[in-house]
Amino acid sequence: MNKNRPVNLDISTIQLPAAALVSILHRISGVVLFAVVALLLCMLDASLKSEQGFADVAAAFNSIPAKLILWASLAALIYHLIAGVRHLFMDIGVGESLEGGRRGAIIVLVVSVILILLAGVWLW
Repeated sequence: MNKNRPVNLDISTIQLPAAALVSILHRISGVVLFAVVALLLCMLDASLKSEQGFADVAAAFNSIPAKLILWASLAALIYHLIAGVRHLFMDIGVGESLEGGRRGAIIVLVVSVILILLAGVWLW
């Protein structure tokens, strides 16, 4: 057994490669989307029950917390979509090399940040 290996790793000092960061964020965005669907279905149910319920839901979308939640939901959707397209490209053989995977991950991060910021500007 190798006695020189590290015993206690400090997670905060480990620097992940771009592809690992994209993969972890893709999983997190999927979990966020799963939770958001439940919230949006509850809001849809409330809006379809009565005219007053619809007015309440419409008024709720004008509040700052609701806009932040909607923006976070759109951010998760945008990121998950862009990262999913990257996976589809990798399935057909594009970007499977180490360098291609790194470039693809950086492209996903840059395009996602731009689209998420545009969605935020559009919402406000």
